[in-house]
Amino acid sequence: MPIPLRKSIVIIDDETSYARLLTEMMSVHLDCRIDAFARPLDALAALPTLDVGVVVTDYSMPQLNGVEFIAQASVLLPNVPFILITGHTAGMINSEELAKIGSLKCVMLKPFGWRKLAEEIIRLWPEPGANRLRGESRQVASLHF
Repeated sequence: MPIPLRKSIVIIDDETSYARLLTEMMSVHLDCRIDAFARPLDALAALPTLDVGVVVTDYSMPQLNGVEFIAQASVLLPNVPFILITGHTAGMINSEELAKIGSLKCVMLKPFGWRKLAEEIIRLWPEPGANRLRGESRQVASLHF
């Protein structure tokens, strides 16, 4: 009998160094798989093959911005919470547009510390108590750049 795939955090950010940093920080401190993508269309194509717990996506990306990505991805992942990260000031993103996206549970302004992101992921995790902060052991990470 195959081992079931554990739920993962999906990270999408076109700045590969930033996506790698988030992946590294989350894989060190959270007990789950991480799948990171630099291109939103690649992430959309992969979503049906992943068991996703939470999605963290940048706002400003080529191909699709974060809001467009969430609109398309939430159709594929109807019960999955999304976190939007952005370097834009809050006034540059249409808050009315964001309010219409039910799966969007949090908007975080860059820069933020790893702990703040980890705590939001834990708060939104679909299995209460199944994901928590941990020590320095490593978990599987998959980078798609």
